[in-house]
Amino acid sequence: MLQEGAHGKWTVSSSDESAEENSDSEKPCTSSVSDAACGTSGPQYPCSEARKAAHKRKASPLKLTDKSLSTETPPAVKQRLSQEGSGWCLSSSDEEPEDEQKHAHRETVKEEKYDAPKEHPLNLCKDDKLSENLKEEEYNETSSEAQDIWDLVNGGNPFRFFLTKVSGIEQSHNSGALHIKDILSPLFGTLVSSAQFNYCIDVGWLVRQYPQEFRKKPLLIVHGEKRESKAELMAQARPYENISFCQAKLDIAFGTHHTKMMLLLYEEGLRVVIHTSNLIAEDWHQKTQGIWLSPLYPRLPKGASGSAGESATNFKSDLISYLTAYSSPALKEWISLIQEHDLSETRVYLLGSTPGRYQGSDKEKWGHLRLRKLLKEHALSVPAQESWPLVGQFSSIGSMGADGSKWLCSEFQESLVAAGSSVTTFRKCDVPIHLVYPTVNNVRQSLEGYPAGGSLPYSIQTAQKQLWLHSYFHKWSAEVTGRTHAIPHIKTYMRLSPDFQKIAWFLVTSANLSKAAWGALEKNGSQLMIRSYELGVLFLPSAFINRGFGIFLTQMPLIHMEICGFHHKCFQYSVTFHLLTLSLPCYLKN
Repeated sequence: MLQEGAHGKWTVSSSDESAEENSDSEKPCTSSVSDAACGTSGPQYPCSEARKAAHKRKASPLKLTDKSLSTETPPAVKQRLSQEGSGWCLSSSDEEPEDEQKHAHRETVKEEKYDAPKEHPLNLCKDDKLSENLKEEEYNETSSEAQDIWDLVNGGNPFRFFLTKVSGIEQSHNSGALHIKDILSPLFGTLVSSAQFNYCIDVGWLVRQYPQEFRKKPLLIVHGEKRESKAELMAQARPYENISFCQAKLDIAFGTHHTKMMLLLYEEGLRVVIHTSNLIAEDWHQKTQGIWLSPLYPRLPKGASGSAGESATNFKSDLISYLTAYSSPALKEWISLIQEHDLSETRVYLLGSTPGRYQGSDKEKWGHLRLRKLLKEHALSVPAQESWPLVGQFSSIGSMGADGSKWLCSEFQESLVAAGSSVTTFRKCDVPIHLVYPTVNNVRQSLEGYPAGGSLPYSIQTAQKQLWLHSYFHKWSAEVTGRTHAIPHIKTYMRLSPDFQKIAWFLVTSANLSKAAWGALEKNGSQLMIRSYELGVLFLPSAFINRGFGIFLTQMPLIHMEICGFHHKCFQYSVTFHLLTLSLPCYLKN
């Protein structure tokens, strides 16, 4: 269904259930389910209803004509001229339980058929063979490319923030980007064991991403699957004796295990990777994704104190606290391993969410109140900050309530505008909010075509209840990095100067725009309730300079951290926040 307004056309779906909050929607599409329900070309891994709907549409596409859409041939069509048919992707979203309970039974999706224009047929879905070939796709790199990656990771990128490689764009735009095979490469260390935390997992594909010599090393998979989905995940792993599982506890209804993290133990040390991609082929192929790759953490000398190896950002203790929140014996070994390593070189802050209801000082450990605390303690209080807009960019939207005062423009905005220890003297409602979410045309003209909508859940029931939210929307654009046509699955939040030249802080995370992910206050603000597991890293200028606070400057050949007229030029890498800074003036398009 299309909705059009002053801020463009938006895709909404007719699914009643939530891709991230309704645990019942996470049933796998496997051989145990009828072909009529799943489609013969459906994903053979536990996945959301949105993903399954996308696969179903590819198998049985609809025809679509909409003269209001751009007549430009989508890149997806240009790449696949031999395709026939078209598909429309229907998805689910972060609906709140009060909305879910009103729909005891899922409505049958009504399909509307249109006649495709003869003069310009839209091939809107991927070739069925592409999905299969994608899983068997071998990513190979030359020795020179491997050396470039090694140089980039070891000193060429002080922020250690990367985009994933995208198939089908100019090769120059993949310079400095990483594929999962790069991350797991022997170039980065001699792997001893690893742990993969994720939401949607294709075990067979994941194993093939490891180098041949590492495929039998111990691998722990941390997931949130239940019932049939859990059984399918276990079945996928039966051929691999080295794989074990940790099921994250999801005691609050509609929560998910949405965290995306890798723990990689090497003979040479330990590495932590926090990213935004599911462990399936599609997420590493033609989507825009983000990665934070830690330095190689060396092992501490024997007999080191318990506080040894801590960073100025308290990353080590925060990571241990996050893993402890799982209350799982399977993670105790990894907690001990982290304690034995030196994480003092970390320059980012860890920002996580774990399911629960928190009161007192515990409220500030997780979710948006954790972000509020970090910004108050470590962010720069800038002059005229009421004019510094907030930018949020995400791939799924939950229920925000009847108007902005219910959550978005109240408790959530209050957390994001926090800066410095001084008392806020301006009204938080005066701070502009820009929300970046792909439009119908963004999806139609993407490298994947309409099936890309399977990773952009936003249900029609939720959208129709919060039409006020659309006035905050801006379409997706990332020309500087060549990723305008690579649908974003990355989630980022930041505070910018009015001229888009400066950044007060930047966050890359798994958390979409939902109360389930960030938490919502209860009991007159005395309690924070969070449904899901999420994880991200916060970049603050104060962590990248030797003293005081600072800001990131965007459109400069060097990175400058400004403090009282002092310019810090120790970072020689060209601005790494290309995706969301250098391109911001066109990235925020109405």
